[in-house]
Amino acid sequence: MEKLNQKQKQTEKSSLEYYLNLQYPVTLYPDPEGGYVAQIKDLPGCLSQGETLEEAMTNINEARELWIETVYQAGDEIPLPSNDETYSGKLLVRMKSHLKLGFVTLALKLA
Repeated sequence: MEKLNQKQKQTEKSSLEYYLNLQYPVTLYPDPEGGYVAQIKDLPGCLSQGETLEEAMTNINEARELWIETVYQAGDEIPLPSNDETYSGKLLVRMKSHLKLGFVTLALKLA
């Protein structure tokens, strides 16, 4: 029901300020050449970097604003932020039975 309400909100062209105030999850990871890379996976191509975590966060927030403003002005659809309900946490992996036995045995020892 919540997803339906979100889609209805988005269908009724919301204001630019509405989209700019949405909180998108940010993924940060170290850059092999130094510094950090920041990405908003919900906004395709929205990436930035910085020498420090603080700089990377400042830069990704600026990139997010520019991304949203550009897409809004073009009249394209702006995706809503994903949330924890979007991801089930379930991971399916095929593996050889002897590997599975090893993982199960290790898990039982750690439990």
